Amino acid sequence: MPLPFPSLNAAEAAALIPHGATVAFGGFTPAGTPKDIPAALAVRAVAEHAAGRPFQIGIITGASTGPSLDGALARADAISFRTPYQSDPDLRKAINTGRVRFFDLHLSQVAQHVRTGALGPVHWTVLEASDLTPDGRVVLTSGVGAAPTFARCGERILIELNSRHPSTLCGLHDIYEPVDPPHRGEIPLYDVSDRIGQPWLQLDPTKIAGVVVTHREDETGAFAAPDAVTTRIGENVADFLAAELRSARIPTEFLPLQSGVGDIANAVLGALGAHPEIPRFSMYSEVLQDATLALLRAGKLKFASGCSLTLSPPALKALYADLADLRSRLVLRPQEISNNPEIVRRLGIISVNTAIEADLQGNINSTHLFGQTLMNGIGGSGDFTRNAHLSIFTCPSLQKGGKISTLVPHVTHADHSEHSVQVIVTEHGVADLRRLDPRQRAERIIAKCAHPDFREDLRRYLALCREGHEPFAFEHAFAFHRRFQQTGDMRGAFTA
Repeated sequence: MPLPFPSLNAAEAAALIPHGATVAFGGFTPAGTPKDIPAALAVRAVAEHAAGRPFQIGIITGASTGPSLDGALARADAISFRTPYQSDPDLRKAINTGRVRFFDLHLSQVAQHVRTGALGPVHWTVLEASDLTPDGRVVLTSGVGAAPTFARCGERILIELNSRHPSTLCGLHDIYEPVDPPHRGEIPLYDVSDRIGQPWLQLDPTKIAGVVVTHREDETGAFAAPDAVTTRIGENVADFLAAELRSARIPTEFLPLQSGVGDIANAVLGALGAHPEIPRFSMYSEVLQDATLALLRAGKLKFASGCSLTLSPPALKALYADLADLRSRLVLRPQEISNNPEIVRRLGIISVNTAIEADLQGNINSTHLFGQTLMNGIGGSGDFTRNAHLSIFTCPSLQKGGKISTLVPHVTHADHSEHSVQVIVTEHGVADLRRLDPRQRAERIIAKCAHPDFREDLRRYLALCREGHEPFAFEHAFAFHRRFQQTGDMRGAFTA
């Protein structure tokens, strides 16, 4: 049946969006993110600027996107503001030089901020779909993000109908949008595998301004193979959780796992899958990576609930080929459900996320270098960390070829406080911070997690913290960072 919506090319769709509009894009990471329309918006912006006319839009997304969206629009100087999480190097540069206003959000809060109007009106919503019916029923692709709220609150809607994703995806998604406070009831999800919504997103068909047919694959890059450091970090996490099982601090059937995105996360999942004492388990997470599929196929993973399939192109192609076999063990949800604090606390999630740096109190910096240079954003790590049954942060002990210690006297930017962080893991060991007072935490972090090249300097700092409940020496808290700025090497901060 032909669709009753205007059929447009990407340039025609981009021409509908005016300068100054706020545009919400569906998807979550490059998975499910529109590609042709934002790329055409970038081309239009370059032409408008060359003609001496302004052209910028505000952008709201579910999380990071791909280079055709954040990268192309940043290079075209077409972004006035951007929220929440991002990971594109060109956009990062534009943010850190002040050319783009960026404000961070916990990902579980994005949809509600849009519904309440806290982010202003959403003039246009752009979605990627694998199928669309004349009455506005949309089957999304590999990522959900905040698409249900973006679609409901957006004044007009554009759709990229992407044939790279099969229409047989219907049934993979579980679309549920909660009622806002004070009328919200309990979100009725009690098990990782529960489905509480619809397999499609119902749009108001009168708001659909056009459909662009495309055949573009997700712009997700391949992940690096585990190296000696990430492998050891993964093994340390798995050994620690196995010990928790033996001590009965984790129930014998285990608990659902949340894992961040990246090479360490893949290594952790691989180690859990290989550990003989870790039973079959489930995931309740945002991002499902290549390692997730490997565990599903191996039978180690019972069920995986996420917000996106952030898979390398070969892995996504293989999933679609095996969809009939794997569909019953996978579900994709909106991010305010995948990251919902109530559900995280109820299910008893074990959260494993990655830090840029950690300090001797257990505070975590996951967003900024040296307190001021944004890397990506807080993402969903705060949603899970603060509410998890067991919260774990991982990082290699060194960066920059050994010139930077990721364990420092005091973090230069705090995203997760010592009150939310229970365990820190590096390739050297595990610091279980539960039951420890502040000075004991500091000693444990130095002994178990810091690289040997930095342990003595960290102990010298700790010796300077003579008074008070919290070991903190105001004059020396950033000595490691000052040393690096002066010499390009943190080593010798307390011996030079």
